Amino acid sequence: MGAQIRVYRQKIASTSSLRKMFKAMELIATSRIGKARARVAASAPYASAITRAVSAVSSQSEIDHPLTTEPAQSRRAAVLILTADRGQAGAYSSTIIKRGEQLAELLREEGKEVKSYLVGRKGQAYFDFRERPYAKVWSGNTDNPEFATAQDIGKTLLEDFNLAFEEGGVDEIHIVYTQFKSMVLQEPVVIRLLPLEVVEEEVTQSSDLLPLYEYEPEPEAVLDALLPRYIESRIFAAMLQAAASELASRQRAMKNAGDNATDLINKYTRLRNTARQAEITQELSEIIAGADALSAS
Repeated sequence: MGAQIRVYRQKIASTSSLRKMFKAMELIATSRIGKARARVAASAPYASAITRAVSAVSSQSEIDHPLTTEPAQSRRAAVLILTADRGQAGAYSSTIIKRGEQLAELLREEGKEVKSYLVGRKGQAYFDFRERPYAKVWSGNTDNPEFATAQDIGKTLLEDFNLAFEEGGVDEIHIVYTQFKSMVLQEPVVIRLLPLEVVEEEVTQSSDLLPLYEYEPEPEAVLDALLPRYIESRIFAAMLQAAASELASRQRAMKNAGDNATDLINKYTRLRNTARQAEITQELSEIIAGADALSAS
């Protein structure tokens, strides 16, 4: 009986240590989520402005630019998957990897090769474990991304986009990331970065009208200058969205883990008290039985 009590005490101690770790990670994620959401909000005006500028140049100019023109035959597509560097964020990384696999399967059904680019060690570990090839991986600070990383990613993707198919080039660029909508809702999404899709929508307000530009130099040169910055801004905005989603998922996962640890501690405490009470009852029974035997003799 004493051994059983010691087992319960050890379980209570180990679970209490885990609960402290879960609580600390929850507090860290909670303290960082505010900054991450602020960065997402701060990046929105620039991303919106450069998107409108690129759309205006593309829609108002009769030009044939490789970044905005659909290829005659799309044979290879690049897929950039944004995962996390660390775990303990619930199903965050596994959900986005699953969405990336669905996109890859859809592209292969269309007769296209898939060239994968990864952000985060979780995605790299997934591909390495299954011995699947990938072109390049970026890791480090996925919960606090830097613009320099987005620039490097954009440069790599554009270089491969401008290469010929025979040299390993790609005809399309897709990005898979988690969009932050609220603290309780983060949704995996897929967007096509290139070729740029210009969608004509009905204008409901004067503010929705695209501005009219006079181009100096020619529109082709303007697009050459704007589109790399557009790609960088879209990638960095996606990284910021993914970072906020990762922190929100980790905060929620650690809170649930801490609550479960508390439930386990309460359970083990009740079992320990029950075992201790049984041990005391047995000892009293033995004392009483011994006293009765002595008085009878």
